[in-house]
Amino acid sequence: MATDEGETTASETARTVQGFMALPGPVEGRREVFAGCVAEVVRVLGLDVVHRPQPGDPRTWVNQARTALYKACRRDLILSEESFETLIKAAVYDPDPSFNRHFLEPALNAFGRGRVQASLLGYLRAGTDVERAGAANAWYWSALPLRMPTVRAEHPAGTGPAEPDDAPTVVAEWYETALREFVINEHLDVRRRILPGLPLRKSAYPPELHDLVDAAVAIARSHPDEYIRHRVEHQVGD
Repeated sequence: MATDEGETTASETARTVQGFMALPGPVEGRREVFAGCVAEVVRVLGLDVVHRPQPGDPRTWVNQARTALYKACRRDLILSEESFETLIKAAVYDPDPSFNRHFLEPALNAFGRGRVQASLLGYLRAGTDVERAGAANAWYWSALPLRMPTVRAEHPAGTGPAEPDDAPTVVAEWYETALREFVINEHLDVRRRILPGLPLRKSAYPPELHDLVDAAVAIARSHPDEYIRHRVEHQVGD
């Protein structure tokens, strides 16, 4: 798989954040469902790749699909309305938090940051635990700069990068929802995936949520999972 400037930057950032324990793999396997999501991406976008994985070797096929999508995004790529949810679902179900961006980024460029972030927020609020964890993984990439001018929506009216800038509202809603979810949802993978992107400074929230911040920190510090206990100490603020 070819790399680009964004991936290099992400790798450099990861190297500079020293002392962080590696994020463990997903608690629940979802590769089979993910392969189905990728098959839909291939079908809806008409990518030049065999539509079904070879028996016993789905990863090779998925990597071929990733490569085909990567190449398509470097040409003129017109995305239908159907492709929006198809790409978002693939990003949410992708078990690899380093590569789910390849499904999210075309949607960002064609349909706009606000719509993408609102869709991820919907998964966090109403999805299954697997979807909540996947949405938290994908959220990290939703702040990427828009650098694919050749990727456009088929019907751009009301979508795309030119839409009103309501990102601060969506981001605030995401943080509040993520904070509440971390406190009330005991699913291990949900907590692992939410925590790295969750501000734990009271100044990041309105006063009525400060008790929830205290609760989140207390839960993380006493959690039986080593990764969660380790991670929280790097994030505690004022």
